[in-house]
Amino acid sequence: MLLPEGRAAPPGHLAWKGHDSKDGAVYLVQCDSGRGGVTFVPNGQDGPAAPTIDPETVARQAAASMRLDGPAVASPRAAGTYVVGMPMWMWATPSKTTFGPATASATAGGVTVTATAKVTTVRWAMGDGTTVTCHGTPYRKSQEVTSSPDCGHLYERPSSEQPGGRYRGTATAAWTVTWTAPALNHGGTFTETRATGFTAAVHEVQVVN
Repeated sequence: MLLPEGRAAPPGHLAWKGHDSKDGAVYLVQCDSGRGGVTFVPNGQDGPAAPTIDPETVARQAAASMRLDGPAVASPRAAGTYVVGMPMWMWATPSKTTFGPATASATAGGVTVTATAKVTTVRWAMGDGTTVTCHGTPYRKSQEVTSSPDCGHLYERPSSEQPGGRYRGTATAAWTVTWTAPALNHGGTFTETRATGFTAAVHEVQVVN
């Protein structure tokens, strides 16, 4: 709509883009969200085009409404004690909020977008300069001292040399969000990350002769 009388953009205002009232008019564009602005439209045009809806922006709004948490780290355990040179198993306990899938929808400007999120990778920064990318397999006592089949690490130095006497690491989940906007025949993906910290006390075995 045109700016109401008495509220017209003054000559020289950026909205005129170097023009004046002989060349066109300045319109007030107002969105359903309440946000808006002013824009110049040359003579001969009917008015400003309707704001374009970016479906990925709407998809991100849907993702923001989901509960997407970092990994629920089961191992390393803060209460556990680990040994230099012995294989450590890492894994996280799966749940809907830590692995997905989670689904939500959002609507803007008459466009509805549905998004589904699930964890596709977990990256473990072990606190000693190494990283491992894996989901993890829970350890069972019957497996004794063996290496994890898919998600393990071996510390080569004790954590006594670290601040607080512990290695401090981070498990970071990459949530892949897949979205669709049927009304626009459009879709895509993007990634959200969530992180959880962990600590590990690693000791040397004292050999007594």
